[in-house]
Amino acid sequence: MLTSARISGKKAGKVAGFMAFSSLVLTGCTGIPDGTEPVTGFELNRYLGQWYEIARLDHSFERDLDCVTASYSLRDDGGVRVINRGYNLTEQEWNEAEGRAYFIDDENVGRLKVSFFGPFYGGYNILELDNDYQWALVSGPNRDYLWILSRTPTMDSAQKERLRQRATELNFPTDELIDVVQDQTCPER
Repeated sequence: MLTSARISGKKAGKVAGFMAFSSLVLTGCTGIPDGTEPVTGFELNRYLGQWYEIARLDHSFERDLDCVTASYSLRDDGGVRVINRGYNLTEQEWNEAEGRAYFIDDENVGRLKVSFFGPFYGGYNILELDNDYQWALVSGPNRDYLWILSRTPTMDSAQKERLRQRATELNFPTDELIDVVQDQTCPER
C-alpha cells in the first residue's frame, strides 16, 4: 500500500515536495526483500476490489492515518488502478492517493511495481495470500515496508497473529507493527 497524501490548500506545496522526495527514494526500488518469495498462482481478478489495512510498519506517507483502505481496479492500459485512502482521526481529514501498478514478472506471480508519482516505482510483493483472497501479507522492496490486509475491516485475532508470526519468520520487525483503527470511529467512506 505505498501511498502519499493528496491535499489541497496551503499544505499542497509541502506535500508535493515530500512526494517528489519520496519518489526519488523509491526510484528503482522494485525489488523484493532477500529471503522472501511472492505468491504464485496469483489471479489478479480475484485480488481486485477493496482491502482494509489491519496493520503496517510505520512510514511517513501513512503516518497518523487510520481507517486505511486500498482499492484495486483494472486500467485501460492493462495495469491496475490503485486508490489508497486513510483518515487522520485527530485532524478529521481524509488523505487519498491514486497510483498505478504493473506486473514485474509473470502475471500469475504476486509481484508488482506501483507508482504514485511520475515514472517512479516501488515494489509491491504479495508474500502470503489465502485461497479465498480474504487476507494478504504484503511487503515493499525491503523489510521497511509491510502490510497486513483483509477484505473486512476486522480480522480474526488468531489469523492476524499467524500473519505476524509469518512476518517474524521472514525477519520483518514485527514488534514495530502498528495496528490500524478500523472501527466505528472511522467516518463513512
